[in-house]
Amino acid sequence: MAVRKGLTLTDVLITVVIGFVFAVIYSLWGAIYTVLQPLGLHLNELAYGMWFIAAVIAYLILRKPGVALLAEFAAGAGETIVTLQFDVILIVYALLQGLACEIIFALFKYESTKMMTAVYAGIAAALITLPIDWFYGYLAEVATWNIVLMFSFRIISGALIAGVLAHLIYQALRETGVLKFVGKRKLNHDEGL
Repeated sequence: MAVRKGLTLTDVLITVVIGFVFAVIYSLWGAIYTVLQPLGLHLNELAYGMWFIAAVIAYLILRKPGVALLAEFAAGAGETIVTLQFDVILIVYALLQGLACEIIFALFKYESTKMMTAVYAGIAAALITLPIDWFYGYLAEVATWNIVLMFSFRIISGALIAGVLAHLIYQALRETGVLKFVGKRKLNHDEGL
């Protein structure tokens, strides 16, 4: 039986389901982000990494090109459905965050399931939000030190939530055995850091 390099219908369906599960989580996570805002010093940015996690988890499960982009798009589009607020900007963020993750996974040739690969993807997704925030004018009147603090926390969050937490979720799923029939069958046995 020939191994298919592209996405199968099963891959797409699994990816979209992952995206929609995280769409619900994303819409609920907004409350946590909002609760942290009044604490000041951009501490809410330490929760921002949750909005990158769908791409990383979908990649870790399936390890195929396009999965991270599709998962993040499905999560972003799903979030607009769950919240009943269509938001083009949210879709732009989702697409670019998924693309940033795809670039990292492509650098590792879609083979690595190491924690550091997930961490790099979380950091890349956080970094791509800076030019988007700048383009939409969210940073126009913010002092430089404040932008540095804000994005430092966002990068830390991307690394910890979208990177480390996503990898821990992937490992827990793998240990249950539910992943043996999805994604690439060949596991990378060197899955440490």
